[in-house]
Amino acid sequence: MPPKSVLFVCLGNICRSPSAEAVMKKIIKNQSFSIHLDSAGTANYHTGGPPDERAIFVGKSLGYDLTALQARQVNQQDFYEFDVIFAMDENNFKDLQKIKPTDATAQVMMFDKTAIADPYYGDVQDFKAMFLHIEQASQNWLQKWCGGDNHE
Repeated sequence: MPPKSVLFVCLGNICRSPSAEAVMKKIIKNQSFSIHLDSAGTANYHTGGPPDERAIFVGKSLGYDLTALQARQVNQQDFYEFDVIFAMDENNFKDLQKIKPTDATAQVMMFDKTAIADPYYGDVQDFKAMFLHIEQASQNWLQKWCGGDNHE
């Protein structure tokens, strides 16, 4: 059974975590369950701003819409409002563990066994590779939660 709510977290909430939110939204759109999805960053570098224009561009080319997403910083309440909080890499995981309240109800875990590489200092190809990695990790989690073949 899938969680009812999932938060994806990276550093600035403009590349990896909003992309993961958009990918998972599209994947579960035609499923028989719903999951509240959101994304946030551990830092407040881009709070209130849109995702990186390269993430928007590559996402659109792959059928994902990131245009409505707005960066925000993870907060204490997130650890009670979400069932699962996915960290995009080990540093995000460590940062989340530092701010996680002792009585938090959310499970904090890595999104994939291998960190989702941050494409921020790369080019469009790095963003494409990020989306492919996120797609695979999303499918893996959906299979774990629901079993069987859950491809679109």
